[in-house]
Amino acid sequence: MAELRKIISDAERVTNNETIIEQHSQDLTYHSPYPPEVVVYPKDKNEVHQVITFAYQHNVPIVPFGVGSSVEGHVIPIHGGISLDMTLMDKIVDIRPQEFSVKVQPGVTREQLNRKLKSYGLFFPVDPGANASIGGMVATNASGTNAVRYGTMNNQVLGLEVVLADGSLMKTGGISAKSSAGYHLTNLFIGSEGTLGVFTEIILKLYGIPEKTVSAKAVFSTVEQASETAVNIISAGLSIGRIELVDEHTITAVNAYRDTNFAEKPTLFLEFSGMEHWIEKDVALGKSLIEDFDCIDFVFESDPLKRTELWEARHQAVFAIQAKYPGQKPMSTDVCVPISVLPEAIENARKTISDNGIEGAIFGHVGDGNYHVVFMVDPQSQEEIERAEKINHDIVRFAIKNGGTCTGEHGIGIGKIDYLQEEQGSAYHLMKVIKHAIDSKNILNPGKIFN
Repeated sequence: MAELRKIISDAERVTNNETIIEQHSQDLTYHSPYPPEVVVYPKDKNEVHQVITFAYQHNVPIVPFGVGSSVEGHVIPIHGGISLDMTLMDKIVDIRPQEFSVKVQPGVTREQLNRKLKSYGLFFPVDPGANASIGGMVATNASGTNAVRYGTMNNQVLGLEVVLADGSLMKTGGISAKSSAGYHLTNLFIGSEGTLGVFTEIILKLYGIPEKTVSAKAVFSTVEQASETAVNIISAGLSIGRIELVDEHTITAVNAYRDTNFAEKPTLFLEFSGMEHWIEKDVALGKSLIEDFDCIDFVFESDPLKRTELWEARHQAVFAIQAKYPGQKPMSTDVCVPISVLPEAIENARKTISDNGIEGAIFGHVGDGNYHVVFMVDPQSQEEIERAEKINHDIVRFAIKNGGTCTGEHGIGIGKIDYLQEEQGSAYHLMKVIKHAIDSKNILNPGKIFN
């Protein structure tokens, strides 16, 4: 504490306050909490450099912390040390409308950024649901509801400024649209979960706000019908911005949580966006495709307030499920499969849940084959955790066997470590070589991604 306060003169920004320590010891899920020794709030890149240099010299673990919305234990300091809270580094440094780019500090949140960009007629599309920090979204290669059209964070980051384990500062990429100069180091750091460096600045790609946006809700009798419909809509090449699946268990929880009255059946939430004359044609074709799969109810919304209400139901899904089971915490699968395998994968997931006698909700970004099964478990009950982990294991193995991945957007953290080597094969060993080369003392978020 004394040494760190020589670096950061404001004593309140170097703290072992019990409440703050507890906040930084856990994430939103069932993973066991571990307290850091101290929480540090840097305000600029120089302070980040000095704190990490101190940690390197004294072999102190250091774990970056955004807003704590990750779900695989990324921010839990399982070896103690310093929790480096980046929330005060929240400046939007440079907006360049003509280049469709923006430079931000890592503590900027996606909602904060989009409020600022709106006056320029621009927006940043990656929407993981939570109001996550940009730094955290880069660290986990987040995606979310817009991924079917815009892709993941991997498609949006043009450049980074990173402090490495020894305190040295490095820049990758830049504001140009493309480059073939050497190794693409920017992509190496995207999805590295704080194990290779700490971001101090991030350059992002931006997009123009679409001329017209129409949302829709389609209700089905079975989750299999809904998933098959999603595959057919994607295959038709429509201008879909989002296509989300929510099963009946999730809708029931959302109705109770938000006092809504959605039909408690498997539902697809869709969004068409683009030029107005294109949207009219795509909406008509989308409706025709949906009706071919015995859709029970189909509603369009173009009014901004009603569209927001529609999507809030999807974004509040995890919180709604959690509210239904007070005292319990969520465990979530995060598999992603080739789109052609999606209906079979969801059918397999539902059967796996039923066979194990546990209630689980299915929802996800089915437009790119990524879906989640969420179980609520008592974090104090090892029996419940093991039963949920078995279901998770079966769902992951099905995905990997069929050309998919154990994580589409949440990352590895501590929750998916057991599957990484199985999925990546010999590439796993190269990852460990890279980690050791960049962080030979293993002080950056140790115990994450690798055992």
